[in-house]
Amino acid sequence: MTLKTTLIDVTTLAALPPDEVLIVDCRVDLADRTQGERSYLAGHLPGAVFADLAQDLSDLSRIPEGLGRHPLPSVAAFSAVLGRWGWKPGLQVVSYDAGPVALAAARLWWLLRLAGVQEVAVLDGGLAAWQAAGQPLETGSRPRAATKVALAYDARQVIVDHAALHAEPSSVLLDARAAVRYRGEVEPLDRAAGHVPGARNRPYSDNLLADGHFKSPAQLREEFTAVLGDTAPDQVVHMCGSGVTACYNLLAMEHAGLHGSRLYAPSWSGWVSDPARPVAKD
Repeated sequence: MTLKTTLIDVTTLAALPPDEVLIVDCRVDLADRTQGERSYLAGHLPGAVFADLAQDLSDLSRIPEGLGRHPLPSVAAFSAVLGRWGWKPGLQVVSYDAGPVALAAARLWWLLRLAGVQEVAVLDGGLAAWQAAGQPLETGSRPRAATKVALAYDARQVIVDHAALHAEPSSVLLDARAAVRYRGEVEPLDRAAGHVPGARNRPYSDNLLADGHFKSPAQLREEFTAVLGDTAPDQVVHMCGSGVTACYNLLAMEHAGLHGSRLYAPSWSGWVSDPARPVAKD
């Protein structure tokens, strides 16, 4: 099997033997933290385990530190989650959301990349595409045999310190939030409306075609280049509201062959945790 590292389609995933893939259901409802797991138990891809955005892909105990609404889990905690799921080196991982947008699924994809795991892909179109293709679901939960996992994060791929954002004059900060939030017209979640001065906007929803699947690598490359100009991909730093949807833009750039961009993990919620930091509106 050729391992997938960005996206995987329904047909390819359905053909994989169960022992050659770890499927992770990442559905989340930010208004109801228990809805994702309830949806998972009611029906999910066969063999899938469930990832809770708040408990497995974040460390909410660190919010008072100004690290945003979804601070990164420690590498030890994330390793323990992978061990609970039965992950082992070389095993293909596939994450999915309800679809068509893959938000927490992209977050898991990025966390695994941060931990040095390359064999991870997001299901293009998510659960919606799986069901549209007539593929089966199963209910309940079937725990996998646990493994021992000890990984390490690559600090070069992430920025956590707010002051480090402008330490590299050639870098470009790319905000994945909707344009109305970026411009400061509305702010439904965080303390203040607007954006980090100098940031550019690329709404994460712009990565999709009308049918809910990702645009082609060529189209994505053209569109990102229009926003970024001649900025090298490794000089791009992604952000959003809390470091989740930004991973969707990072995934899109990787799928387009624009490799090496990074994440500003605290994102807007972390930036505005200090009222002294400047806010731009336009």
